[in-house]
Amino acid sequence: MTQDQLLAFAVLGAMMAAFAWGRLRYDLVAALALIAGVLVGVVPHEAAFSGFGDDIVIIVASALVVSAAVERSGAVESAVHRIAPKLVSVQSQMVLLVLTVTALSAFVKNIGALAMMMPVAFQMARRSGSSPSRFLMPMAFGSLLGGLITLIGTSPNIIVSRVREELTGEPFRMFDFAPVGIGLSVAGVLFLFVGYRLLPIRRQSAAPIHEAIDLENYVTEARVTAASTVLGKTIADLVVLNDHDVDVIGVIRNQTDRVRPLPDVVLREGDLLLLEGDPAALQRALAAAKLALVGDRAVTATNESEAREIVGIEAVIGPNSSLIGQTAKRMALHHRYGFNLLAVSRSGQRFTDRLRDIKLQAGDVLVLKGELGRLPDNLKELHLLPLAQREIRLGGARQQLKPIAILATAMLLTAVGVLPVATAFFIAAAAMVAFRSLSLREAYEAIDWPILVMLGSLIPISAAIGSTGGADLIAGGLYRLSSALPAYGALALIMAAAMLITPFLNNAATVLVMAPIAASFAQRFGYGADAFLIAVAVGAACDFLTPIGHQCNTLVMGPGGYRFGDYWKLGLPLTLLVLLLGVPLIMAVWPLVG
Repeated sequence: MTQDQLLAFAVLGAMMAAFAWGRLRYDLVAALALIAGVLVGVVPHEAAFSGFGDDIVIIVASALVVSAAVERSGAVESAVHRIAPKLVSVQSQMVLLVLTVTALSAFVKNIGALAMMMPVAFQMARRSGSSPSRFLMPMAFGSLLGGLITLIGTSPNIIVSRVREELTGEPFRMFDFAPVGIGLSVAGVLFLFVGYRLLPIRRQSAAPIHEAIDLENYVTEARVTAASTVLGKTIADLVVLNDHDVDVIGVIRNQTDRVRPLPDVVLREGDLLLLEGDPAALQRALAAAKLALVGDRAVTATNESEAREIVGIEAVIGPNSSLIGQTAKRMALHHRYGFNLLAVSRSGQRFTDRLRDIKLQAGDVLVLKGELGRLPDNLKELHLLPLAQREIRLGGARQQLKPIAILATAMLLTAVGVLPVATAFFIAAAAMVAFRSLSLREAYEAIDWPILVMLGSLIPISAAIGSTGGADLIAGGLYRLSSALPAYGALALIMAAAMLITPFLNNAATVLVMAPIAASFAQRFGYGADAFLIAVAVGAACDFLTPIGHQCNTLVMGPGGYRFGDYWKLGLPLTLLVLLLGVPLIMAVWPLVG
């Protein structure tokens, strides 16, 4: 072993120990490892920051923006809500939720697909009287399986594609992962349909802050237009369309005539409806019925640079607010402060007046829409207290078709080889902002910057393991240990190693470390590298044993009330299934000797 190899392994070993220790965040650990690699000389100074310009970083960042735009569109949520009311048993709800998340994860980042469907899971749990813990972990595991299907589904696929390009000059294409990914997803999802019974029934460990506040439903106003899908239909039809999540508490016709909101009242063009529900349900109702939000007037920005930074915010009226005892109409909120009042909530009271005529009280919660740059000063002047970490999208435009069309175009262009993945998805991300599927601020917020810092820092470390001969050295040791194994045994060894390392590192970090080793290992056996690279990607992406190996597992831990030890109860048999089925599937699709 040479001095450079010793130094490279020392940096790698210290990094892995720091990852396992868990006291420092993974991006800081990776950055410190990069600094150490430069200082000891295994990473050249001129290559220290080459990782930040790598295609991997561009693809991951762009895919996160595209995923956020698809989630923001509400297209998937709207489609699921048409089916959901018909499903009342836990088994049928499980099938819909897991299938949807798994399928979505093939086309958007799996963490985005899971986040998109979690609110639906909570609604279904309430409808069936079951615990959300029945659904959330199977959904998380389904998202990991679905990510195996396409190049962009999960970071390990993107990284092994880059390693293959370095070895052969040709990266994996968009759907090269599909045969193995679909096979494992089908088998895994079938197992989850029955295996969820292995999970203990837990209750949510901690409610989010907005649930702790225990807000009542909001009241908002919407108008029936010529384009509304409920024009000529009854109030009962509107309520059923929205799965009874929204109530119609008033109808105003011909500007002044009040109509009792009986179920058989037929809706006419121009009718103004008073709707009651939570913000998410109200937004779904507006989109599904194509109703026009009455208070959603154009907001004029004070300068061009902020012209598109129009946001919705939820705020509580403080005890010293000048709004107390006033109405929105009398205070001229829109003209004086640039606010549009979209909805009002008051504990223990149902409104029947129009929003502009409601006399506001201390403690009322308002949904306001206004210019981001003016919000802090205006909220302070009016003594309004913004609710932290509560995203309000009521009144925001939901473009259901544009994001889907942009994503489909990007995938098609990469699938037929017109554009490389990095270029296609960078263009797609820019198009999402250009066509206003996301604001610029939302696009930047969608990017997981710590992950990008980790990737950019680890790429030079991974290169150092290869350039110093460290990967060949480890591969030689593995070869000697496994020389008596048959081909499928060698492949299983690599996949199992990736599965075992991932909980202590991170799936992306595992691939950056293991992929060069797997390629060298394959060469020593005289096998093609493709099968071993796919095995690393599958092993790194399938951490079903802990809540810390993948963000999807972490995301459901609190809402599902899970404990650390709950994961292996469902995850261990699923891991064994992936290992036992994955190896022959890989060998069938990617022959070891070509």
